[in-house]
Order: sequence, then C-alpha cells, then structure tokens
Amino acid sequence: MSLAHPLWLVAGVVAACAFLALAQLAARRARADALVYSDLAFFETATGARFDPAFALAVTCAAGLVALGASLAGLSVLANLPARGAVVLCVDTSGSMRSADVTPSRAAAAAAAVRAFVDGVPDGTRLGIVGFASAAGVVQPLSTDKETVRDAIAQIPPPYGGTAIGDALSAAARLLPSSGRRAVVLITDGVNNLGANPLEAARAIGTLGIEIDTVGIGTNGSGTFVPGTAKESSIDENALRAIAGVARGAYARADDAASLRGRLAALAASTTRASRRVDLSYPLALAGGVLVVFAVAGGMLAGRFP
Repeated sequence: MSLAHPLWLVAGVVAACAFLALAQLAARRARADALVYSDLAFFETATGARFDPAFALAVTCAAGLVALGASLAGLSVLANLPARGAVVLCVDTSGSMRSADVTPSRAAAAAAAVRAFVDGVPDGTRLGIVGFASAAGVVQPLSTDKETVRDAIAQIPPPYGGTAIGDALSAAARLLPSSGRRAVVLITDGVNNLGANPLEAARAIGTLGIEIDTVGIGTNGSGTFVPGTAKESSIDENALRAIAGVARGAYARADDAASLRGRLAALAASTTRASRRVDLSYPLALAGGVLVVFAVAGGMLAGRFP
C-alpha cells in the first residue's frame, strides 16, 4: 500500500474525529435538555443501553470523510491480478522421456500435464508449444484458441534422440512478444547433452523480462532404465533449479502423473498473473461520497441533522 499525498489522509482522519466529537457533544446536550423536563421513567429509558441512530449516522459520515481523505491521498495497493500474456510450453521429447518411472511413461504424463495447463489458463492467454530432443521445433505457434492448442498436443513428437534444452529455451523465447507478461514453462528431466548451454540461454532470456518455470519429471534411483538402453532413468534437479533461478522463475518436481498434472495446473494460474499497482482513489471517492450523502440525508430525514 502506498500514498501519494499522505497529508490528505491525515486531514480526513482529523475531520472524522472532529465530526464524531461534535456529534457526541450535540447528543449529550440534547439529552441534558430533554432530562430537564422528564420524569423518572423517562430518565431510566434515556440513560439505559440502547441503539442510537444518530450515533450510527455520525459514524457513517466519519467513515465517509476518512474514505474521501484516502482518495485525495492517492491510496494505491499492489495486487496480483490476471494478466492475459503469452506462455510457451517446452516439452522434452528426448529418448529418456520413454522411461516408465512415471506411469505410464514420462512422455504420456507430460502430455496429460500440458492439457491440464491449457485448461487452467484464463481465456485469451496466448499459448504455444515447443517440442525438443536433439533439436527444438515449434509444435504450435502462439494462439488464443484453446481447442487449437489442445489439438496440437497430439502432434508432439514421440520420444527419441538426445536433449537440447538450451536450444528449446531459445526457440520458445523467439515465439514470445517483445513486451507484456511472458513466460516459458520447461517440462523435462533436466539431463542436457546437446546444443547450447541451457544456463546461459536461460540467463539471456531472463534479461528480456521473460520468466522461466521448470518442472522436473522423473526420479533418481528408481531402478528403471531408458527403454532400449543400459542407461538408468534420472533427473538433474540442480540444473532445473539453476535455470529457473536465473530467469526469476520457480522449480517444481513431479514424481508421478497426478502430481505432474497438479504442478502444471498450479503453474497455469501463476504464470498468467502479474503484480500491478491498483489506484483506489476513484472507488474511495465514490464510497466516501455515498457514505457522507447517506449519513446527512438520513440525519435530515430523522430530524437529527443539522
């Protein structure tokens, strides 16, 4: 929360306190005058605990004065609001994605998770898909049509070949616009063996204001092997944390298909929101004006004001 002109808020609070003090003084004088001509029964009724409409109206008017003061002070808050930006999903399609340490396989679980992400983003968000193995290729250019993006998921190549994470990140960045809320979501086991250095690519992308979130898919020490090889299935979490770290993103690990879908669904919300400063001057002015008018009008109708 911030104030452009804090003295106006102070003035509003002082005015509200002064108004309440005057209203209390007027009420005490009115009760004192009434008691001069009252009998004992009236005295007991007047001094007993009861709801005082005049005091309620005075509090309402005071609240309106504070709101008007806050409006003139230029009150604003930092809020996390939906931002219909652009997100590119980078999906690992290397041979290691055939591993079954995540059921039914890493590749099948990743495809299901991408669908969960697409379902979770607000309508109007531009989405794209890059698939990568030994090289990176655009599966789906940016589109706001969710059905088109869902159809493109079926076109993600089957797992085969090496892993070029750096090339994939660069390809994703080229798809994104030059401004606005932009993010890359990298879904991989993090074991890079081809192409550009992933960390250097991520650092360069981060300087453009593009966030990179990484989702690690796979396990270490599961005893499973990449089909058709003697290589044990693994995941390089340190590399994925580093990639996310240099581009103001977050790393999340998914050990099974259900958690992977959950991670991507959560990312769908976070990558399509942005912190924005919201000016509350006009809403506060409207609210304050309504409260003051309501209180004064109510008091006049009840014969309590002026």
